Amino acid sequence: MPDLAVVIVSFNTRDLLRDCLKALILSSKFQVSSSRLLSVEHETWNVKHGTWNMEIIVVDNASTDGSAAMVRAEFPQVTVLEAPTNIGYGPANNLGLRHVLASAEAPRYVLLLNPDTVLPPDGLARLVRFLDEHPEAGVVGPKLVRADGSLDLACRRSFPSPAVSFYRLVGLSRLFPRSPRFGRYNLTYLDPDQPTEMDSGVGACMLIRREALEQAGLFDEAFFMYGEDLDLCYRLKQCGWQVHYYPTVQVLHYKGQASKQLADKATYEFYRAMLLFHRKHYAQNTFFLGNWLITAGIFLFGGVAQLRNRLRPADQRRVGSA
Repeated sequence: MPDLAVVIVSFNTRDLLRDCLKALILSSKFQVSSSRLLSVEHETWNVKHGTWNMEIIVVDNASTDGSAAMVRAEFPQVTVLEAPTNIGYGPANNLGLRHVLASAEAPRYVLLLNPDTVLPPDGLARLVRFLDEHPEAGVVGPKLVRADGSLDLACRRSFPSPAVSFYRLVGLSRLFPRSPRFGRYNLTYLDPDQPTEMDSGVGACMLIRREALEQAGLFDEAFFMYGEDLDLCYRLKQCGWQVHYYPTVQVLHYKGQASKQLADKATYEFYRAMLLFHRKHYAQNTFFLGNWLITAGIFLFGGVAQLRNRLRPADQRRVGSA
């Protein structure tokens, strides 16, 4: 049985994709064995060269920068699937996942990876080792660090319940990041170097156990981009699987390199995903006035975000999650 399949969705990120694939292939040449000390949180690791049985699939979302041709020319061992149009992040990932799961020998694990990430040499092996040693875990995600060295807050999240979403939208999570109540969405009250169980990782780098994925199902294609990883983790946890944050592995994430090319569309989809998630998982258990207020709030904050973007120069526009 193959150890691992990697699915990367690309949209006009050719040069970043090249660097991502180089780091990924280097990471595939390492294996890790661990010897535990007194605490699970403290481990010593022996890194050795080995051979991985791994398939890499790049799903190109109708790029116009030659991404697919670059992969075929420079990485002939990589499978390239081309979408006829930009079908969205979740649907494109599903193209790759269906390809993986249709194989007669589906892999033990599937890594979802963005092309604007760079794995450390032993990153794959450590993530795989974590799932090997934690059979109750369906997903593990690393610590994501942005180019300026700051933590990518999206790498550890709680589900956006009505209360959690309210704290975030009105800015209480930014004012009181150390509060266990107000800082719940991005778990900012926890040490970023502390491993923890969480509600959701982020699709930029997320290792998933095949059995868990088969049980929970693929991405909900109603989400064009944003929110599909939260929804998947929600369904995984409903099936009894755990989701873990594992900062022993640190991955560089340039973030937003594809979405910033379509800043207005990305911002719209960010707020639409909030509405979709609420309607799918919380609306039926929320009083109708609460649902009305939540919907009105999402439209209000989304409209303000779009207006601010329109007032900025094109090269300074932000995507919804930035």
